[in-house]
Amino acid sequence: MPDVEIRQRVLAKARRIVVKVGTSSICDSRGRPDRSTISSLARQVAEIRKKGVSVLMVCSGAGLSELGMVERPKTMPQLQAAAAVGQGMLMRTFRDVFARYGLKVAQVLLTRDDLEERTRYLNIRNTLQALEEFDAIPIVNENDTVAVDEIRFGDNDIIAAQLTNMVAADALVLLTTVDGVIKDGRILDVIERVDEAALALDSGTRSHLGSGGMTSKLQAARAVTQAGEVAIIANSRMPKVLLRLLAGERVGTLFLPARRKMPSRQRWIGQVARCAGRLVVDDGAAKALKEQGKSLLPSGVTAVGGKFPKGSTVIVVDSSGRQIARGLTNYSSEQIEKIKGLKTSQIARALGDKPYDEVIHRNNMTVG
Repeated sequence: MPDVEIRQRVLAKARRIVVKVGTSSICDSRGRPDRSTISSLARQVAEIRKKGVSVLMVCSGAGLSELGMVERPKTMPQLQAAAAVGQGMLMRTFRDVFARYGLKVAQVLLTRDDLEERTRYLNIRNTLQALEEFDAIPIVNENDTVAVDEIRFGDNDIIAAQLTNMVAADALVLLTTVDGVIKDGRILDVIERVDEAALALDSGTRSHLGSGGMTSKLQAARAVTQAGEVAIIANSRMPKVLLRLLAGERVGTLFLPARRKMPSRQRWIGQVARCAGRLVVDDGAAKALKEQGKSLLPSGVTAVGGKFPKGSTVIVVDSSGRQIARGLTNYSSEQIEKIKGLKTSQIARALGDKPYDEVIHRNNMTVG
């Protein structure tokens, strides 16, 4: 489907969007919230809401100037201190500015653990749905004040992509300080697939305030489009950028969605849940998973990596080590070691019982 048609059919008819705004896009050179830019966004969001479109925003405030800093800190304690100050400044500004347009805002702070644990993931989704019912705009940010290296996302582009998939938004809009993805000195109108060639388009530059760069935006676009939704990278300073995008205008770089939408559960398994180990499969099993849509049986497993309990998320790799799937296991790593290579009829003899025929059922797996 041509990008013009996608813009008209998807963006112009969108009912829910996620808008991620980079720190440098809403802060001035000293790291303070830029009221004029935030006011422009609020005015646009108000117009969008009148048309029945729900908006979820992802953004952060640097808080550097209040602490006498001129560049993004390098150490975790300094990042957390700046985040604690910046988040308060940001929400105060958003509340005051958005109120002028009759909009309520709500603060939502997340860590990776909040999304990787299934129950908390669902609770967050329910909260966001409730805020939508109350006509409040969620302002989401990584909870840098408590996050550590092992659990932090690293930048809000990834959070925005995961939230887009969580709430099944029609589009992810990544607003930054450039007009789109640049190749050979020109802005690309459309990228059909975020493959290795597309990821190589990263300019390697980033602002002195933000944590991401073009690579993280391309990775976010890949996560969203693989799930079957649309992503766009555009310039936050472009006049009425959100209104123009939702009017179907050719603005920014559009990322085309996969032909089939991924179910919500598969999105969580394939893109959010942290993997606890891995299973190596033979060539026959790899082909059955990739080409025939089959479940993973113990007969196809050749090796087990890591220690994990039943119900863990694991990656599935072929004999060359290439990832072909992710899924939730029906057995623990210890049990799989005992039944790998066996036929399903032999499971009970090896374990004492046979609760499942499959190591990973197709319904609990994403391939690719």
